[in-house]
Amino acid sequence: MLRIGELSEATGVSVRLLRYYEQQHLLTSDRTTNGHRRYTPDTADAVHRIRLLLDAGLPTSIIRKVIPCFEGSRLNACVAAYLDDHLADMTDRLLTLQAKREALTNLITTIPR
Repeated sequence: MLRIGELSEATGVSVRLLRYYEQQHLLTSDRTTNGHRRYTPDTADAVHRIRLLLDAGLPTSIIRKVIPCFEGSRLNACVAAYLDDHLADMTDRLLTLQAKREALTNLITTIPR
């Protein structure tokens, strides 16, 4: 079992963020009789997974839903399908932003200053 400081050191994630992940129901811990958190060794893998999903732009509400769908270090179908959809949505938003950027650039270049 890992203490919160050990988990923080093992993952590079601050103690404060680990507490936040637990508050958001992304992680679970056991408590000792004096209230200290204890994590299983595989919690470090879960933290790395959470970081990857956050870095990919997923909100914690969605991460909470897909975390149980992981099978060890593999994506199962429910996670893969959601990530595919998220990527498609992100691509659509990027294309829209690029079009707006081009329109704004055209506007700026065509109006005399």
